[in-house]
Amino acid sequence: MFSRKTRLAVAIAAACSFHHAAAAEQQLELDAQTVVGSTAANEVDSYKSTPSSAATKLDLTPRQTPQAISTLSGAQLRDFKLTSVNDALKAVPGVQVQEVETDRTYYTARGFDITNFQYDGIAVPFVYGNVEGDLDTAMYERVEVIRGANGLMSGTGNPSATVNFVRKRPTLAPQARVDLTAGSWDKRRIDTDVSGALTDAGNIRGRVVYANENKNSYLDRYSREKNVFHGVLEFDLDDRTLFTLGHTLQTSDANSPMWGALPLNYSDGSKTDYSRSTSTSSDWAYWDVKENRTFAELAHTFDNGWQAKTVLTRVEKKGDGSLFYMYGTPDRNTGLGLFSYPSEYKDENKQLIIDVQASGPFSLAGRQHEAALGASWSRSELNDISYYDSTTGTALPPLEQWHGNIGKPLNDRPTNGSDFTDRMKSMYGAARWSLTDKLSLITGTRVVDVKSDGTNYGVAKTSKNSGKVVPYAGVVYDITDQYSVYASYTEIFDPQTKTNAAGSRLAPVEGVNYEVGIKGELFDDKVNVALAVFRTEQDNFAEQAGSIGGRAYYRAVEGLTSEGYEIEISGQPIQGLELNAGYTFVDITNADGSHGVTYSPKHMVKTAATYRIPALDKLKVGAAVRWQDDIHNGIAEQDAYAVVDLMASYDIDPNWSVSANLNNLTDEKYLNSLYWTQAYYGAPRNVSATLTWKY
Repeated sequence: MFSRKTRLAVAIAAACSFHHAAAAEQQLELDAQTVVGSTAANEVDSYKSTPSSAATKLDLTPRQTPQAISTLSGAQLRDFKLTSVNDALKAVPGVQVQEVETDRTYYTARGFDITNFQYDGIAVPFVYGNVEGDLDTAMYERVEVIRGANGLMSGTGNPSATVNFVRKRPTLAPQARVDLTAGSWDKRRIDTDVSGALTDAGNIRGRVVYANENKNSYLDRYSREKNVFHGVLEFDLDDRTLFTLGHTLQTSDANSPMWGALPLNYSDGSKTDYSRSTSTSSDWAYWDVKENRTFAELAHTFDNGWQAKTVLTRVEKKGDGSLFYMYGTPDRNTGLGLFSYPSEYKDENKQLIIDVQASGPFSLAGRQHEAALGASWSRSELNDISYYDSTTGTALPPLEQWHGNIGKPLNDRPTNGSDFTDRMKSMYGAARWSLTDKLSLITGTRVVDVKSDGTNYGVAKTSKNSGKVVPYAGVVYDITDQYSVYASYTEIFDPQTKTNAAGSRLAPVEGVNYEVGIKGELFDDKVNVALAVFRTEQDNFAEQAGSIGGRAYYRAVEGLTSEGYEIEISGQPIQGLELNAGYTFVDITNADGSHGVTYSPKHMVKTAATYRIPALDKLKVGAAVRWQDDIHNGIAEQDAYAVVDLMASYDIDPNWSVSANLNNLTDEKYLNSLYWTQAYYGAPRNVSATLTWKY
């Protein structure tokens, strides 16, 4: 069932685990002040949100953070087999995953694009505003999502959300895990994770993660293979200094991917309704994406409790595709009216990011406070090229008769592409002022210099924004020992990568974000609850205006206002029950009062829960539901729908367990997104089973 490469990975994991098991027989005695890495075991069941520094660089609990923050725990990732970033973010309250194509995805929250990922709190902006390929979650302990504008830590103030991926780090105690999964559409997957001390003294530790996934699809002709390698080494240079070196390699190789998607309406304006397996791809198309991400981190803790950290990150992403785009509007009776647009495409993006920061306590006016200071510098170099073909415009048969059999592109037309360099420099500072035992004030600001120059499909463009100040302020008041109220204010400044019809980048989005709320820690701090109310005002919002071939172009919308509220609960309300649930309401209006961003639902519910049966504590059962109300994009509409997933796992003994997952229980048929004027259907009912060995 598994490839030779997969079987080799299993053997390596087993050998490593036996080595660590032998090492564990020796008692490792470390000085109490020795700096060690992650100590969280992989098998913690909790869905409760954990302390995070992603919002302010200060390590705060969700209740201490004056913004809405959600945590997708490692337990939830494992329980519901959320092995891709797309599946993971679908489970986060308030977040929408806009799967416009099989291998290109946009993410939105509160109706707006998410344009920043963080890795261990270090911001890495998107180059195109989207993600290509299928990103995996094998290398992450958990995923944190800070909703609302986060200009203090991300360098810009996008009012949607910031996604922070917390990477797996080495553990002192030896541990290992292997998961073998098989499922619908010939899915085969292996996950291996080995960690522990590499020396008798424990001053050098390592962790290696490897994952391989190979599967076909419910979509005609489509298949994909993913490979992930993640390795991290930690070195205790002395009792207070830790050096960390890590590298992650991800590949996503797709056969017959969709470039563009299905037409949503016929020429008479009526709605199309294809089989869920229908694909516009050709039988020769492919899209391969490869990403290398390397980081080096030096951290030192001083006697006064302050910690200084320098992080160097290098990212190199390459894409290579021979793609087929189908355009036009079919006739309702004949199905004719579709035409070909083949193209080959290559891109390369190199990013270098340096972040220097320091944080710690200080005393003023007889009280203890906290502060964080830092500076960051980044450079992103993008080169891409498109090859065009003289066969563009060839009439195609109806989609019901389309089998992908068309000649490969000749590439005999002129080529075109982009060559852009984006630079960003910033300095930031934040402080948490303890005004009284119950009242704290968080203030901060980031000063940003952004410069972009290059050409985009023949259009030369240079933009520069110097000395832009992005302030942040938040206040938290403890009503009781369990409940706090908060308010926060952030300005928005978000340089855009989206372009207009002429190929020029749109001006930065600017505006303000307000948020107030109440948070609580209940049931002996086992449960977090939160209610947030927010309002966002912004100009220069990018709205899709059309597409040229497979390239979408946008127009800037002025006077956009977003208002809404969110309710969330996470943790263990009763023994054995783990819960993560949220409800989001968002109302977006244009300057004239009309409804804006109609492809984003006003109402969303996300919930996931597992329960260990008291009389049979080796058995765990669970369910997840995501629901949204109806949406439209001016061309088509998607009625309200819900997707229900089920899971069950059984611990055979302390080392072996089995689990099963059933996705889309009711076999709901729905469109993945109306973000573009084309779309395709979500996956029908499917199953998978996993055998797990852990040490």
